[in-house]
Amino acid sequence: MLKTLGIVQASFSSPAFRLNALRKLGGKSLLEWVIRRATDSMRLDGVIVVACDALDYPALCRFVPMDVPVFQCREPDMLTRFARALEQYRAEAIVRIQGDNLFIDPALIDRLVVAAEAIDDCDYAGYGSRDGSPAALSPVSVYAEWFRGKALHRAHRLASDPEDRQQVTRYIYTRPKKFRVHWIPAPGEIDRDDVRLTIANDDDWDHALEIVDALGPDAFEWQRIAGFLSHQPAMRKRMAALNRAYAGS
Repeated sequence: MLKTLGIVQASFSSPAFRLNALRKLGGKSLLEWVIRRATDSMRLDGVIVVACDALDYPALCRFVPMDVPVFQCREPDMLTRFARALEQYRAEAIVRIQGDNLFIDPALIDRLVVAAEAIDDCDYAGYGSRDGSPAALSPVSVYAEWFRGKALHRAHRLASDPEDRQQVTRYIYTRPKKFRVHWIPAPGEIDRDDVRLTIANDDDWDHALEIVDALGPDAFEWQRIAGFLSHQPAMRKRMAALNRAYAGS
């Protein structure tokens, strides 16, 4: 049994995800960049990709490195898919990574795993934004989530709300009386209204390319991104406007 398994969540059935995952950066797809960033983590004992729809599998296999397994699951909801994946790839704990989060940071993954393992019987660990919300839901998109395999199976048995079943960790972190939940403060340098690293449209992609062009493809850790953005007031202004627009939509 693995101690900690990284699961990259991918859904080619979503038009937005498909568009993002196939964007090219340095000759590689965005999805491959995310997977390689995940495999750079020192605290993950393995990484797999979960195909979130039966139609995903052939498309995914073209963009996933050959040394990373792809788990195909035909179950209707995401929580069940993760539970089935864990039955085949047994692990004590899981780190969930969104497949289109280009700037996922291996160092933040490692910090998350270390923090979770230091807490007795921790069920879930994640980064928390200054407003009290999970940072994994923010438009910063450098974060992963950690949760124990037993907690996932328990959530799979108990969750009945469709939203809880589609958002893998929601049932766990919204019920601190049922599960032991731990929040790590998100780094203040990027936990800001004028920082946006998600890729939801062409403007976001243009910003991502500017950041990668400035820092290089092998050096976009969150600290370097924060340092670069601190000298880019015009870009931060555009990011803030996009954050407001999407928050109000």
